Amino acid sequence: MSDPRADRFVRSHLKTRHLVLLVELGRHGSILHAAQAANLTQPAASKLLGELEHALGVPLFDRLPRGVVPTSYGEVLIRRAGAALSEMDAAHQEIMELLSGLSGRVAVGTVMTPSINLLPQTVQLLKSRYSRVHVSITVDSSKVLIARLRAGELDMVIGRILDSDSANELNFEPLTDEPHSLIARAAHPLVNEPDLTLEQLVNEGWIMPPAGSILRDRLTALFLSHGLDQPIETVETTALPMITNLLIGSNMISALPEELVRPYIDIGLLTVLPYDLGLRMDWYGIVTRKHHKLSPGAQAMLSTLRDVAANLYQQPTER
Repeated sequence: MSDPRADRFVRSHLKTRHLVLLVELGRHGSILHAAQAANLTQPAASKLLGELEHALGVPLFDRLPRGVVPTSYGEVLIRRAGAALSEMDAAHQEIMELLSGLSGRVAVGTVMTPSINLLPQTVQLLKSRYSRVHVSITVDSSKVLIARLRAGELDMVIGRILDSDSANELNFEPLTDEPHSLIARAAHPLVNEPDLTLEQLVNEGWIMPPAGSILRDRLTALFLSHGLDQPIETVETTALPMITNLLIGSNMISALPEELVRPYIDIGLLTVLPYDLGLRMDWYGIVTRKHHKLSPGAQAMLSTLRDVAANLYQQPTER
């Protein structure tokens, strides 16, 4: 049963210009700049913000000498306002597509490994079924992608849910985990080394993910559990072209899913060193928003993604 107080707030107080102003305040951190972006005067923007705070009975922003910062209440409203505006943009887009005879559109976010095999196969199959569906793909970290999904900027994500707050709002259909191997150039001096040890490997040059990432934390724990310091010679990057070129052109090594570099392994440029890191990342899967009806194009993508995933990973996915 809906809360009558919430109903009064939405029907009696909330207007589209409130939503636009909230989103712009979140982006700019300044009433003046937010007002300009929302095509409002500064006094009008201040009045709208005051109306919202009065209606809700809570402060939405802390006023500072050089701008405004959202309170915890403001952060919630900014996120929800962004999602509401994205929904209306999507509704407009669907109507325009129906008028023009198109079949819809879908925006997908993915972490790197599924972008190599799973998602290309899915797009190819989708296009064979619905050639006029427009597909937009973003490759990034799960944290960034989930934030964009919650804000309504993406229809679905192939990634991981990393915090409990997000989990309450999202559906997760697990696909597979992500074992990591130690990758190096095919002619690396350690390729044929018998009984390779981590003590030997720590002295090599490493290509590492950035500090704070899940993989970096697990590599750090691996070295510490063996009583070792971190590698001294390192390069930090998640850009696959940079990683592969560095590996091919040097004696550096990197912990990667074999799937990411399979083409380079198959043609003899890269290889897997004979050392089991014992690293398996948490399962990634298909993430969608709860209580959100997908557009026809997005629903077609989701169904196709499930079909391809079931074939690739040889396990049934939830429907």
